[in-house]
Amino acid sequence: MLRLVSLGLLLVAGAAAAQDADPSDGQELFRLHCAQCHGADATGGGPMAEMLAVATPDLTVLAANNGGVFPTAEVARQIDGRDRMLAHGGDMPIFGPYLEADQNIPLRLPSGQTMLTGLPLANIIVYLESIQSE
Repeated sequence: MLRLVSLGLLLVAGAAAAQDADPSDGQELFRLHCAQCHGADATGGGPMAEMLAVATPDLTVLAANNGGVFPTAEVARQIDGRDRMLAHGGDMPIFGPYLEADQNIPLRLPSGQTMLTGLPLANIIVYLESIQSE
């Protein structure tokens, strides 16, 4: 019984912590670390885009290209290097040290499950989710 109460408290605390992710902070991180390739408007036309071997995707249509559901886990894996993306530096993105955090917070996935991630990465993810076009 104590274990169930503890788990319940962790879930409630986790839901509250997820509110700490801030799209404004994510926008600033995006501007600093992502806009050179993905463009200031995240549509893929950054000044470095033409020099890359892979086309930079339009990040404003991620949900539209995924049946209207923002692919939170997939976006996290691309950004933090869990899914290899050569343009992001292989196993870990070139900008990985800027996304590290001492504290992980939960982000709710479309399935209802939660995923723990560092606050800087969570901020970028909630920013990207906030700029999705219809």
